[in-house]
Amino acid sequence: MKRRSFFSILGLSGFLASSKVMAHTTGSGKIEKRLKELGIILPPAPGPMAAYTTFRISGNLVYIAGQGPIHSDEHPGLGRVGDNLTTEQGYHAARTTGLNILAQLKKACGGNLDRVVQCVQIQGVVKCTDDYTDSPKVINGASELFRDIFGESGLAARAAMGTNALPADIACEILSIWEIKI
Repeated sequence: MKRRSFFSILGLSGFLASSKVMAHTTGSGKIEKRLKELGIILPPAPGPMAAYTTFRISGNLVYIAGQGPIHSDEHPGLGRVGDNLTTEQGYHAARTTGLNILAQLKKACGGNLDRVVQCVQIQGVVKCTDDYTDSPKVINGASELFRDIFGESGLAARAAMGTNALPADIACEILSIWEIKI
C-alpha cells in the first residue's frame, strides 16, 4: 500500500470514528432533563476499592461492578438492616447505591445517558439480620430510581438477597447490566 493511500484511509476512518463518538455525546439530553426534573444530581463515579474495574463494556452491554451506598447523617448507608437500620433506611441506601450505578453508567456512556437502551439485570445484596425477609423492599430503592428516570426500560430482571456481611460495613451492594447504543 502506498504511504499516501494508507494515511488517506486512516484519515477517513478516523473521521468516521470521531463522527460516531460525536453522535453519542451530543444527544438531546432527554435523560439529563429528566434528572433535573427529579432534582437528582449524580455524584462523581467512585473509583475501585480493590483490584477490579468499575465497569466493563462488551458489545452493547455495560457490566457495572458492585456499587455501595452514599453514606450521610440523613440517609445512613452503613450498618445492618433489621438491626441498626430500618427497611426505609435500607431503601434509601439502595437508592443512593443506584446513584453511584448511574454515575458509573454515565462514565461508561461517555457522559451521555441518552445512549441507555434498558437496564437488563440488577443483583442486590442487603446486609441484614438472619431473620430479615424484606430484601426486595430495600432493593426497590434502586429499581424505582431507575424506573423513575428511564421509564419501563429502567425496570430489570432482578434478584434481591440478604447476607451477613458486606465490604466496609455498607448496608447493600448492587451489581447491574445495562444495554446501550453503540
